Amino acid sequence: MNNYMEKMKKTEKFIREKITNIPKIAIILGSGLGSLADEIENKTILEYKDIPNFPISTVAGHKGELIFGTLENIPIIAMNGRFHYYEGYDLKETTYPIRIFKLLGVETLILTNAAGGINETFKKGDLMIITDQLSFFAESVLRGPNMDEFGERFIDMSSAYDKEYIEKLKEAMMEVKDDYQTGVYAYMKGPTYETPAEIRALRTLGADAVGMSTVPEAVVAHHSGIKCAGITCITNMAAGVTNEILTHEDVKETALKAEDNFKKVVKNFIKKI
Repeated sequence: MNNYMEKMKKTEKFIREKITNIPKIAIILGSGLGSLADEIENKTILEYKDIPNFPISTVAGHKGELIFGTLENIPIIAMNGRFHYYEGYDLKETTYPIRIFKLLGVETLILTNAAGGINETFKKGDLMIITDQLSFFAESVLRGPNMDEFGERFIDMSSAYDKEYIEKLKEAMMEVKDDYQTGVYAYMKGPTYETPAEIRALRTLGADAVGMSTVPEAVVAHHSGIKCAGITCITNMAAGVTNEILTHEDVKETALKAEDNFKKVVKNFIKKI
């Protein structure tokens, strides 16, 4: 664990040498939602490959850049590309940037993702505010020795997604469109899409959408005392809800169609926090 802290301190030092004023808000851009990066002004871009000890994004639609700049004149950090367990990284690696954000002084994390719709009232292109999460079928990112420097061994997860932020997201959504969704996001390890039987099980457990990211990041952020907000773009209907063959290309295509509303919601939200 000391070695892990040493690696993080090296990463922190590198970033602080490049960036003089570190923003308090960080955004992780999910699959197909990276175009928000084009809206950021006064940019300084650090490529993941150049940041000491940073993982590298390997998935199409995840560019691999840490962007410092302003959005609506508000200073932010944007991760244009995230890391997934299914890429071969362990969970401490997939959430490494969240720990770095905490060391840098980030206070708010906006998590975005593309996901499959389980709730049969949803449709492709919907935006869903994440109100809670499920991760029964994956190991905990906090497994192993506790990192006391960040948080306690046992943490209450009843407000993993900040309740005040959920209300502010609703306001931000209403300013863009009046048919937004709210719901529970279920995390599966991937990279396979879920079977119809798995989707039926997740629906029984209360899930509204399912994806392969976000939950480990939310857990580590919550453990570190960072407040979280979550936005899901429903890019496809899950197996069994539809007879369509699920492909990553379709996910990216639907996210592209929803990107204008998505960008407006994020901009509205950051002005409210």
